[in-house]
Amino acid sequence: MPSLVTFNNKIDKEFNKAVKKRVNEYFEKNNLSKHANAAMIVKTIVILATYWGAYALIMSGLFSLPQMWLLCAVMGIGMAGIGFSITHDALHGAYSSNSSVNNFLGIFFDLVGANGYIWKITHNIIHHTYTNIHGHDEDLEVAEFIRLSPHTEYKPVHRLQHVLAFPAYSFATFFWVFVKDYWYFFKSPLGPYENKNHPTKEWIKLIVTKVIYYTVMIVLPLLLLDIVWWQWLIGFTTLHLVAGLILGIIFQLAHVVESTTHPIPNEDNMIENHWVIHEMLTTNNFARRNKALSWYIGGLNYQIEHHLFPKVCSIHYPNISPIVEETAKEFGIPYNCHETFSEAVASHYRTLKKFGDPEFKWSPATT
Repeated sequence: MPSLVTFNNKIDKEFNKAVKKRVNEYFEKNNLSKHANAAMIVKTIVILATYWGAYALIMSGLFSLPQMWLLCAVMGIGMAGIGFSITHDALHGAYSSNSSVNNFLGIFFDLVGANGYIWKITHNIIHHTYTNIHGHDEDLEVAEFIRLSPHTEYKPVHRLQHVLAFPAYSFATFFWVFVKDYWYFFKSPLGPYENKNHPTKEWIKLIVTKVIYYTVMIVLPLLLLDIVWWQWLIGFTTLHLVAGLILGIIFQLAHVVESTTHPIPNEDNMIENHWVIHEMLTTNNFARRNKALSWYIGGLNYQIEHHLFPKVCSIHYPNISPIVEETAKEFGIPYNCHETFSEAVASHYRTLKKFGDPEFKWSPATT
């Protein structure tokens, strides 16, 4: 169990102060809220309607099996969109200044089979604090046969990870729905936290929302639709393979690419950078000019802005991105970014291949 990593926040404070001041000035000068606007609300309605509308059409029984199968794929797209564009902001407390609104929208995360409470721990706290730090960042622990950090113990199977990783990502939401949340409730240590006690109400919420999900997605279709179990399984599998692949790829492009670093603490268990500098070095943006992609994935192609300003709604990331980039340039700090989605995917693929090479030797200069 690693002890708690700290950051050297006594140095390089100027960039932190400058970038926060300039972003705050942007909102003040333009008289803008940092939370959701009308465009964000419209997007929320569209994405929720995509997922639940497709479900309603399937459950109507008015469509052929091939048509229902396609609607399952649409549900997968909608499920990923709910995660990216609605609940991600809500669970960060960024969607609204009203916590009740955030809590209400956050419930949709649970209603698609995941668990918002565990996500807040593993993502909001652990991942956002200890980004790309082996032994702390839970996002680096996808599977035993996937090596996302150069500090993870090497195994022969990692030679094939550039081939295995993308199919493995497809099963991400399957793992979430049936294994991951339960596992994390019992897991110790959980990142840097050992023997973490979870409130009773969260245990109850976990069980209740999982039962609701299993009832809506498994029991009702089998009871009400004129299908047999294997036809249901094809549709359910399609939904999750689509959602899992989309979610898995998008999240990996933010941190496991060639330009990002994987720092290790010094002998005092300290990262020798200010936390904000650490986030700049370990995080990557991509395809900022792709408006359709940015709309769908909730600005998660603006991961730098998200990590520096997690309480700002993602709808604003495209506008504050130039401010962050210009400030980083002024202070001589890297602003990692791929121009296109395909460039970022290619970089992730090459990183997987590199980390899977037994001859690869990591040093701060190589990542």
